Amino acid sequence: MKMKDLEKDSVRRVRVDDSADNQRLDNFLMARLKGVPKSRIYKLVRGGEVRINGGRVDVGYRLKLGDEVRIPPVRTAEPVITPATHLPHGGLRLLPNVLYRDDALIALNKPAGMAVHGGSGISRGVIEQMRLELPECRYMELVHRLDRETSGVLLIALKRRALVGLHAAMREGRIEKRYLTLVAGRWPNPLQHVKLPLHKRVTDEGEKRVTVRDEGQAAHTIFRRLRQFEAFTLLETELKTGRTHQIRVHASHLGFPIAGDDKYGDFELNKRLAKQGLKRMFLHAARLAFDHPISGERMQVEAPLPDDLARFLDTLKTHHDD
Repeated sequence: MKMKDLEKDSVRRVRVDDSADNQRLDNFLMARLKGVPKSRIYKLVRGGEVRINGGRVDVGYRLKLGDEVRIPPVRTAEPVITPATHLPHGGLRLLPNVLYRDDALIALNKPAGMAVHGGSGISRGVIEQMRLELPECRYMELVHRLDRETSGVLLIALKRRALVGLHAAMREGRIEKRYLTLVAGRWPNPLQHVKLPLHKRVTDEGEKRVTVRDEGQAAHTIFRRLRQFEAFTLLETELKTGRTHQIRVHASHLGFPIAGDDKYGDFELNKRLAKQGLKRMFLHAARLAFDHPISGERMQVEAPLPDDLARFLDTLKTHHDD
């Protein structure tokens, strides 16, 4: 059953079907109000103009099968999306980055600087681009997210069953996620478990901000020291929970901000690093290990460190006293 508009006037009432079950309300609205800034969508929800089953909810509300979503009339700009037929021959941006693909899922090596979703000021994100490049795939949804500046392994489901299975595995901690990151300072411990609760808020502009707070959600990161430099440390980080900006906030709170992090980092240091060749945040999703959601086969997908980050590491002086 397709989603059905229950009214044809300026206010739309949309019934949630399988394709949007458990989707966040803000993401649901952004897909239906293309061209509307994210900040405007947040204000519509906070002001009670968007309602679920007649009542107010938060932007992070997870839709349920059968929910009725009231969407008010909003002036929208036409989305700027190039039809797939107009993509230059051989010029597809993301298919060459596919690390693994079968009929249930795709593992993609996401490039840094590309948002996973189109939104405010972004005409096309990873999922929109992949839908253009693979129009034969009738179902395609992101399994999880990576920050815009983070590169590395990103999973995309090609079947509803795969999406549900992988989401369940994530909730139950059965997906192993490992990142490579470079932090400012000399990390003291070879292995360190960090368990600091994280509190997320959304600014009036729709920007996510996360801080360590006692009343926040439980968050657990494991840091492993890989290589010591004079003023930096290369770490492998393992996420035991999947909170927004978890690695970035945990590292920064301990006094070791990620090199190039423009939100939680050392801004003066970032300016110097940009002149040295680091133009973005040094955070890379290097490996995902999980059971295939259909076959049950154990899988491990790895994305090599991108050339820009590897080249920057080569410019750093190694510390030899350890």
